[in-house]
Amino acid sequence: MTDWPTFTSVISLWSSLTAHIQVREWLLILLSPLFVAVVAIEWRALRHTAIYDRRDSLDSLTLGGVYTLVDAALVALVVLPAMSWLYSWRLTTIDITPWSFATLYLGVEFCYYWFHRASHRIRWFWCAHVVHHGSEHMNFTTAMRQSWLYALAGNWLFYLPMVWLGFEPGWVLFALALNLAYQFFVHTQWVDRLPAPIEFIFNTPSHHRAHHGRNPVYIDSNYGGTLIIFDRLFGTFVPETETVDYGLVHPVRSHNPFWLTAHEWVAMIRDIRKPGPLSLRIKHLWAPPEWQRPPLLNANAGKLAQVAAHTG
Repeated sequence: MTDWPTFTSVISLWSSLTAHIQVREWLLILLSPLFVAVVAIEWRALRHTAIYDRRDSLDSLTLGGVYTLVDAALVALVVLPAMSWLYSWRLTTIDITPWSFATLYLGVEFCYYWFHRASHRIRWFWCAHVVHHGSEHMNFTTAMRQSWLYALAGNWLFYLPMVWLGFEPGWVLFALALNLAYQFFVHTQWVDRLPAPIEFIFNTPSHHRAHHGRNPVYIDSNYGGTLIIFDRLFGTFVPETETVDYGLVHPVRSHNPFWLTAHEWVAMIRDIRKPGPLSLRIKHLWAPPEWQRPPLLNANAGKLAQVAAHTG
């Protein structure tokens, strides 16, 4: 007869999990009181404006709370084991010093830029990232609106080069956690433009407001996390020049957190299942989110399907 787990064994398992996830997740959790305090201060200052919507903010907080728990478990069970395996094949071992950590942080920022850019230009990754852009409001709660499926979509794959180079996985995740913590503070309309040298180097509220806009001029711009220099280098920087219209080009009118998380995955699967050549069907996985099959091929595929249905 199998014994029920003892209290000691449960505590041991919990300690084992938290030993892995505390490097990244506990930092963000420890900062949660600060995030909540900043939200409260901003809400008090802007509560008589249209910047805050109670239901929208509740959606963001719900998505963010579940994301933190789900992501912590996936980091412990999937991400860290994979990174640790790759670390055993690293090119060298890089000890952490102030200078090496600065190098690591810059490397993680570079990786984040490409993760973020891919999340807008590759449908698979957009299926997860679209959740963050679902709000039509811009305030500090918007920063908390995250997909529960980021880790399963493979966002962590973009940071593997830093592990392979020789940075210990815990430090890579810690640098990423700092980067994400910084990004919380750029989700606001409360702060106008900052001094020019800061705007030139760093991702600021002004730059990130543009990133969240569905105005044609702003779409697919300003991917940086902490810095804006890679956007300037790779031609994706767009300054905030006109009033930002926040949200998705095709809004999702729902407050169901499960649908807010899954709607784009469902849409992608529907596109893949439409009749047509397999090469075009699977292209929906990596093509840009707005990509559609050529209309003629869609029409021909539909006719062939009708013929097959009548003759079968």
